[in-house]
Amino acid sequence: MSTNYILFNSRDEMLRLDVRNIVYFEADGNYTSVVLANKLRCSVGMNLGQMQKTLVDQMGDNARLFLRIGKRHIININFILLVNTLKQKLVLSDSKHFYAQIEVSKDALKRLKEMMTGTPS
Repeated sequence: MSTNYILFNSRDEMLRLDVRNIVYFEADGNYTSVVLANKLRCSVGMNLGQMQKTLVDQMGDNARLFLRIGKRHIININFILLVNTLKQKLVLSDSKHFYAQIEVSKDALKRLKEMMTGTPS
């Protein structure tokens, strides 16, 4: 399988997504919501930990495109627009059509900012 796509297969349905269009994953109990750049939201029958494993299993080293941030989110680092630790706000956007603001803990945002800039906050 090409690493440009990730496949979710269950007994009743198969979902094939272009990883370049996945903005973030959000925990929803035993399910994970996948939010795409076209604003489509899909639900997958696995928790966020299982989703992390699936990304690595199907994408290998390319799974580094996705980063677990906090307890509820895995984000596509290519969509990061703004990290505001004080307001506990993360803005994900393609700078054209898609904009999403998610609340993330201050500690998780500090770690993200340090990772992205290479300097401590």
